Amino acid sequence: MQVLNRTLRAGVAALSLSLLAAPSAFAGGSTVPSKDIVDTAVSAGSFKTLTAALDAAGLVETLKGKGPFTVFAPTDEAFAKLPEGTLKSLLKPESKQKLTAILTYHVVAGNVKAADVIKLSSAKTLNGQSVTIKTAGGKVLINGATVVKADIAATNGTIHVIDTVLLPK
Repeated sequence: MQVLNRTLRAGVAALSLSLLAAPSAFAGGSTVPSKDIVDTAVSAGSFKTLTAALDAAGLVETLKGKGPFTVFAPTDEAFAKLPEGTLKSLLKPESKQKLTAILTYHVVAGNVKAADVIKLSSAKTLNGQSVTIKTAGGKVLINGATVVKADIAATNGTIHVIDTVLLPK
């Protein structure tokens, strides 16, 4: 009986320690972010095109900055939807201004969470133009692009994953 008692106490102590050490075990699994927006996108693995475009436009350091920023991040599949040759053309040095305009059209100043986004009808982007925000059928649409994953936390803001590249007017 004494051995069983010690074993149970050791098990309870180990469980308690593991719960204390686990990041936000009772808060829906969310953790305090340890990476900025760019590093979060790189580590996700589905934003290779976006990170290459940010590099070509010279925006990496900006989005690694203090922020906060909200980024509507198109996936690699979203970039693949662009007409053939468009991306290759945008990544050329002579297209840097146009690429910068497109990429900054995906960024809003401030840390806008999904709960805030659904209350908005538009948001002004860093390129000066606004995007239209709608909800339909339980989905959030940014200029018609669907938010497929929301509220990815970064140390300097939030990423909302979208399925289409946003093109400014």
